[in-house]
Amino acid sequence: MCRTVAERTLLAELDAVRPASTAAYAMALPDARAAVLTRLWRGLVHEPLPWITARTTDREGVTLRLADGRSLRGPLSDPWATASSVTGLSLDGALFDHPAELLAALTVPQGGRFAAELDHSVASLALSRTAPRPPTPRASRPWEWEQGVTDGHPYHPGCRSRPGFSAAEQLAYAPEHRPVVSLRLAVVEGAAVSGAWPRELRDGRSVLIPVHPWQAQHVLSGLPLRPGPAAHPLLSLRTLDIGGDTHVKTALSTRLTSTVRDISAYSVTHAVATSDFVERLARRLDGRLHIARTRAAAGAGTADLAAILRESPHIHADSAAGEQVVPVAALPALLDAVEPGERFDRVVEFARLALRVCLDLLDLGVALEAHGQNLLVVIDAEGRALRLVYRDLADIRISPACLARHGIPPPPVSGRLLNDDPATLRRKVLGSLVTGALGPPAGDAATLGAILQAATRDLAPTPALHALRTEPLPAKALTLMRLDPKGDRDLWTRLPNPLKDG
Repeated sequence: MCRTVAERTLLAELDAVRPASTAAYAMALPDARAAVLTRLWRGLVHEPLPWITARTTDREGVTLRLADGRSLRGPLSDPWATASSVTGLSLDGALFDHPAELLAALTVPQGGRFAAELDHSVASLALSRTAPRPPTPRASRPWEWEQGVTDGHPYHPGCRSRPGFSAAEQLAYAPEHRPVVSLRLAVVEGAAVSGAWPRELRDGRSVLIPVHPWQAQHVLSGLPLRPGPAAHPLLSLRTLDIGGDTHVKTALSTRLTSTVRDISAYSVTHAVATSDFVERLARRLDGRLHIARTRAAAGAGTADLAAILRESPHIHADSAAGEQVVPVAALPALLDAVEPGERFDRVVEFARLALRVCLDLLDLGVALEAHGQNLLVVIDAEGRALRLVYRDLADIRISPACLARHGIPPPPVSGRLLNDDPATLRRKVLGSLVTGALGPPAGDAATLGAILQAATRDLAPTPALHALRTEPLPAKALTLMRLDPKGDRDLWTRLPNPLKDG
């Protein structure tokens, strides 16, 4: 039953708004604890945490020696596994089966903050798993693919951390619960606008900026707002389908997983120019990659009040031919309906396509952050990968030096999007693509190694491909990042390479 603050709080809130789900929530808690504990143990074993002084591996498990002299013992950890395999860890002989309780007992710097996030991650994950599942792995409406992913990031201990969201708010706004969300509109005079802001979102010289209702209540409560369009939430929760082949990315000033989901003035200024440039560059890839273009962006001079309008990725599918567009995070569920041998072949086909596209684009000078949320795949009626779609260009990197070598003029952007360091660019691509897009459908290191071996066999040689074949693989150090005092910067680790070591 409920043991922690977040578990009890969410249960009481759920009992008040949807009592029929409380039994399912309580039953889901043990597996949710194991799922988050597995992710946490992965981080403890494989990330450069300063208070772990030694790691010893034997045939039965791993022992971590802590700086204070204690030892933490657990099972072998496959950094590429996605199954929930850890049900308990031993800290100097005391058994812990809840990740938040374990982290509190470790008494490490910033541990109290992260323990609260893990507590919320467990409780919210259990709540997510009470959502009804669709009867078929195929989606009849575009947003249904987005709403079928219950567990969030497959490797992040904060996979479902939603601090500040009550049970009622998760049911009302989280995609896995399939709500219809009523957006609000803020009337802004003198707004910063890039692109062609639509006429229906203007009132005279004022711009009407879509606002998420959570943001309206908790951050912009003193601002007069108008009723806005009904929308269907997508994987990132703060991005929604508002119809008319349009998605809107709203500001959401709370921390979900690792990041506060606001929209900076920099993003408003650069979004359209970046999108136009990458879309033109993608045309060089012979139709293998589409960009869900940014149509317009608007902001009120603060990250708490801004929005970006993008075209729906689903316009790039030929529905008459039975094609659909699936976010890569939903691929494992789609592939679960396929025979094992056929599943492997399909993942290899997708991996070959994704690697070729991302490495070719990197060679031209653009490093995509192609994880399971930003990268989508166009599948045919049989579920085979045909083409890719990429959305949300806020975290890509562009190399003017690489562009110049190909005779490509740089885009009219400045600041953090630009980077010429080859190692940083390769890390951006490989660290997101392998960890976020290829690892989850593989499910473990051995399968991932076999997939990478088959998928890279005929690829043209590049420095990034050489690194993929011969070096440890970069991955964001997700646990270290949440224990970092700064809290909002990327930190990295290097994981065993199943292609190199297999």
